[in-house]
Amino acid sequence: MDLRQLAALVAVAEAGTFSGAATRLHTVQSNVSAHVARLERELGATLVDRTVGQLTGEGEAVVARARRIQTELDALVADVTSVRNEVAGTVRMGVIGTTGRWLLPPLLGTVAAQHPKLRVTVLEGNTTSLVPQLVSGTLDLAVVNLPIDDPDTAVEVLFEEDLVLVAPAAHVLAGQREITLHELAEHPLLVPPPGTSIRVELDRAAAAAGLVLRAQAELDGLRLIASLAFEGYGAAVLPATAVPSRADSTWRSVAIAGVGRRRVGVARRRRGLPSAPARALRDAIASVVDSQATAQAGVYPPADASS
Repeated sequence: MDLRQLAALVAVAEAGTFSGAATRLHTVQSNVSAHVARLERELGATLVDRTVGQLTGEGEAVVARARRIQTELDALVADVTSVRNEVAGTVRMGVIGTTGRWLLPPLLGTVAAQHPKLRVTVLEGNTTSLVPQLVSGTLDLAVVNLPIDDPDTAVEVLFEEDLVLVAPAAHVLAGQREITLHELAEHPLLVPPPGTSIRVELDRAAAAAGLVLRAQAELDGLRLIASLAFEGYGAAVLPATAVPSRADSTWRSVAIAGVGRRRVGVARRRRGLPSAPARALRDAIASVVDSQATAQAGVYPPADASS
């Protein structure tokens, strides 16, 4: 078994065809087919169903581990380069949109100033989409909502923030400075789907008060929910950092009593040592959060640092 065989199988998984894999690897299709066939003989298993061009169950398992191997090799090269010279290499970072909105501008500026040879590629998404990509090796770090229920990840809490109601200016609750859960439960809301971190906190708080919140619509993406709330489509519960600091006459932000805070952290794979570039980016994230996050209304230092 060698790395070329694993690279060929990963390319087939990503491209969906042997010809597409050959294009990705800048080789001919026969080479890709030969590498995959040798790997299958060594493992004694069929990894690709040639009739449909899809991975078998065994193939999926091999690809998952092959991606982790490729990630570790990339980290090895980056570490050696960083020891010899300054920190250099590429880090693939995932970030939730509501945090990326204010975190990325100062973060990218800090990285450019401190580590000019460090290249950051950013993927925006929600926590449920970013965590699997982190575990598979597609991402090196991810700034996500907490908690995340995955034994293959380790997290460092960055900050906590209040959850607030954003409602159209004409909404019956918009004129209040603070509302209770009982008042919140009387009105339909734009909310994330069940199982997401903010929805879990909202449902937990409501259940503790003997209430059930009503969903006007369930939307998987806080930036989408925020956009609809700001456009007047409905009232929504959002993290404090999703609310612009500048005033707007079309909507209002209202504090909610009795609801816990949202926690945001940076996650990495539990197995393996992060590369020097990944460690440098993680340190830069923590530094920017320390200097920027708590200057925003409703944002606080973390109660505990890691898990």
